[in-house]
Amino acid sequence: MAASVLELLLLAVTFRIAYVLDEAEFLRHIDAHMVFTAAVPERGMSCMSGTEIRTRVAPSPTGRPHIGTAYMALFNYAFAKSKGGKFVLRIEDTDRARSTRESEEAIYDALKWIGIPWDEGPDVGGPLGPYRQSERVDIYKKHCAYLVEKGHAYPCFCTAERLAELRKQQTEAKVPNPGYDGLCAGISKEEAVRRVAAGEQHVIRMKVPKEGECVFRDRIHGEVKIPWTKVDQQVLIKSDGYPTYHLAVVVDDHLMKITHVIRGEEWISSTPKHVLLYDYFGWQAPEFVHLPLLRNPDKSKLSKRKNPTSIVYYRDSGFLPEALVNYLGLMAYSMPDGKEIFSLSDMVASFDIGRISMGGPIFDLQKLTNFNGQYMRKMTPDQLLERARAWKVNEDTWRKIVPLAQPRLNRLSDLVPMSAFLFSDKVEYDPAALTSAEMDGNAAARLLKIAQWELERVAAWDRQAIQDVFSKVAEKENLKMKKLMAPFFVAMSGSAVSLPAFESMEILGRDMVVRRIQYALESLAAAGFELKGKRLQELESYYETTYR
Repeated sequence: MAASVLELLLLAVTFRIAYVLDEAEFLRHIDAHMVFTAAVPERGMSCMSGTEIRTRVAPSPTGRPHIGTAYMALFNYAFAKSKGGKFVLRIEDTDRARSTRESEEAIYDALKWIGIPWDEGPDVGGPLGPYRQSERVDIYKKHCAYLVEKGHAYPCFCTAERLAELRKQQTEAKVPNPGYDGLCAGISKEEAVRRVAAGEQHVIRMKVPKEGECVFRDRIHGEVKIPWTKVDQQVLIKSDGYPTYHLAVVVDDHLMKITHVIRGEEWISSTPKHVLLYDYFGWQAPEFVHLPLLRNPDKSKLSKRKNPTSIVYYRDSGFLPEALVNYLGLMAYSMPDGKEIFSLSDMVASFDIGRISMGGPIFDLQKLTNFNGQYMRKMTPDQLLERARAWKVNEDTWRKIVPLAQPRLNRLSDLVPMSAFLFSDKVEYDPAALTSAEMDGNAAARLLKIAQWELERVAAWDRQAIQDVFSKVAEKENLKMKKLMAPFFVAMSGSAVSLPAFESMEILGRDMVVRRIQYALESLAAAGFELKGKRLQELESYYETTYR
């Protein structure tokens, strides 16, 4: 692992590693967090063949916990446990602008609710941590330093303006495989040192072969071949010193001894980058298992515009966790005996990767609802009552509702009808109720969408935060609060007159509120006021300019 003093200086400056000129000391500094093998085992072998099976799920805490995370966690857990192995939860929080601890906590809560436990993770610890990527930045830098020293990566000084112009030129020229053109790969090490030392902003990119193809094997898809010309010279370390997903996932999976990478098939096109990094490091790649993606009923990729995607929504709208897990299992797996109703332990006991189907599974909310009903009807009345109490039909919930309803009550019998919307998923109303003489359907849809975007971004969900969102919208749109809130009263409660809006939204929870707004948008769309195409693009542009 010989390196010149010039190379060592470049690495020291680039990665902000202690400034040293003693080669042995510098390499010991890098090696402290590296494990390189002398020879790469045969490609067809499983990573760490003969040792403990280890899988992982690695969500990003940048929003609400996604139903896709539950889907991937289920299959990773089932496979690991069927082999007596370990299931790891890793938090990929290197997106510093969007990652929050509130979202991380929501991931823990959501996975605990659906009943999928993990053996190692940020909250429970483990022997191969830390399990939060933001706490592993130095590890990534040192591994990237190795790649630079070996000539597998290089500093890139291209500005955002140059990259934008490059993309424009490639688009106009209809370049078949657009991507970075490798300009900075030709910069001499002497010039790179000078520019880095001068403080010039840069990233680190990986080198990619210009000819041939990447060949790897997937347990579901078989042999996959992707030409290197379709693989971009990926950024590994961003200008802020944080890694991109592609470097971090390879380093973490290796150091955490992950034997099987079970993830969505959208990552197949990125796998050549990962295979190449494993080769560069001299590591044996894990086995790849790319699962079919969950899809909307129209076969498009599952999205919140067409289906609720937050795990929390399914909890708050009254689904049973075991029914949801069962349904997710059916999305890509069939039991040997053909039965559709099965528990998590049943799935683990029979799990066989060979029984995973390749077809695009349709995640149909109505079918899930019917499936959930089958579970509920099999319970005893006492069991069902206990589940209802654990859900929302309990004293804690009523203590929040009664103070809001009390000023409006004349009889005790008024309480339940008045508050019924707080226990519902979808409330019924005439779409015309969302409009008025002062606000037509297009205006109402516009305000509903803007508020939906804003509410999705709220960090802490409470009455004040909700009120702040609507105060902001009222100010930006130059509207009186009463006029602004009219369609939201209807969207939330089904009536123009109801319990206080902000307090009601707090009780409903973010995911139910966002879903109610989506229902309102769908009602308006059915009445001829649909936000789509150019209108939606224009609104998105306006929102980014005015609200962000």
